[in-house]
Amino acid sequence: MDSIIRELEERRAAARAGGGQRRVEAQHAKGKLTARERIELLLDDGSFEEYDMFVEHRSTDFGMADQRVPGDGVVTGHGTINGRKLFVFSQDFTVFGGSLSEAHAEKICKIMDQAMKVGAPVIGLNDSGGARIQEGVASLGGYAEVFQRNVMASGVIPQISMVMGPCAGGAVYSPAMTDYIFMVKDSSYMFVTGPDVVKTVTHETVTAEDLGGAVTHTTKSGVADLAFENDVEALATLRRFFDFLPLNNRERPPVLPSEDPADRPEFSLNTLVPPDPHKPYDIKELINKVVDEGDFFELQPTYAGNIVIGFARMRGETVGIVANQPMVLAGCLDINSSRKAGRFVRFCDCFNIPIVTFVDVPGFLPGTDQEYGGIINHGSKLLFAYAEATVPKVTVITRKAYGGAYDVMSSKHLRGDVNYAWPSAEIAVMGPKGAVEIIFRGALDDPKEVEKRTEEYREKFANPFVAASRGYIDDVIMPHNTRRRICTALALLRTKQLDNPWKKHDNIPL
Repeated sequence: MDSIIRELEERRAAARAGGGQRRVEAQHAKGKLTARERIELLLDDGSFEEYDMFVEHRSTDFGMADQRVPGDGVVTGHGTINGRKLFVFSQDFTVFGGSLSEAHAEKICKIMDQAMKVGAPVIGLNDSGGARIQEGVASLGGYAEVFQRNVMASGVIPQISMVMGPCAGGAVYSPAMTDYIFMVKDSSYMFVTGPDVVKTVTHETVTAEDLGGAVTHTTKSGVADLAFENDVEALATLRRFFDFLPLNNRERPPVLPSEDPADRPEFSLNTLVPPDPHKPYDIKELINKVVDEGDFFELQPTYAGNIVIGFARMRGETVGIVANQPMVLAGCLDINSSRKAGRFVRFCDCFNIPIVTFVDVPGFLPGTDQEYGGIINHGSKLLFAYAEATVPKVTVITRKAYGGAYDVMSSKHLRGDVNYAWPSAEIAVMGPKGAVEIIFRGALDDPKEVEKRTEEYREKFANPFVAASRGYIDDVIMPHNTRRRICTALALLRTKQLDNPWKKHDNIPL
């Protein structure tokens, strides 16, 4: 018995050593933590239960029979974050460069299958050189097995990818199908084809960082949601983010105690919207002053800044926030902002998270770039997402709500549950000046007459009362009461029940 126990300890030690001290030091020299160090920082102390520590690859080609490392380049198991369960896999770059073999994929698939059974999220810490070339098609098959589970788990359990090293080729599609992607600056990158292939095919010279680094994907492509300075910051923030989410689609998000009174007035909001309708203001000021303790977890802050998305709490309960940002493109909706917000709304609907929408939108961004890029198709994604959502939806129109963009932004017509407007709200087909120019095209030469007609239109439509008289707005509220009114509405809607017609699945305009 003693010999077996010694052998067990020796095998455990070999697995924990990964690729050996030299490779661990090389990982640290790049400013990166090892796979096990990352898990230790992410999970609660002592909560990690490891699976498949002794799994090894089964390849014998190209000398691989003599290169076997217990664990085969990925650490898998389950644990807790602030006492709440989850499954995790962490790729070990010190073992075969974290490359994915058949056995490596089987380990990931095993925890994904169990996560589905027990209803717990999966977090993947990606740091891999890609498919293990020595295994050929077997490694490609392993990727496809993971992809299939990503699809089956979508909308059932939250899936989060933390890219902490290379992620290239087919490997990028697994994170792409998860709900959120976070990256680390200067050490992580994602691309389908690398710089060398790009240079060969298109003759472009580009670095890995410029092609698929964290800054690129959080500012230009929108592939990633947040970029962090280092591994430690990334994992600490991921722990905070995890607290906003439910464990699965049958549970509500966690409720955290809050000492912020639900009826707290915020009188500074009465002067937030400038008297000049052309002057911008920061919608984030409104968000921060309305949510619990001013704690707003923004997602994709450096991409499509004309719309703001993220999580916060109201009365201790998680809510998803969507808000037009007048500081960027006057808050217009465009291709990128529609895609950004549409995906976020669908996530909230999947996981029972109420949606609070702040509206100040003058319309869709005009131009050939937008039309040629398919703004019709992309804009309808956001409309589709709001219309399909069955979770509680509370909307506050702060200023402009013009044209089709008014409809899209969680209007009463898209089954908005409670729709408020501030006294400064302007709900119309378009702005007063543009409307007059169309209505009286060629008939008005006198600037004074134009101004008179503009003011007439403004009094008629550029206010919340016409919409309120039709029941499209439930109430016109004072800005300083916004928090109280939203909290009251959300409390009312806790027992909301609404089912969409049965279908295999919808056909959202992808």
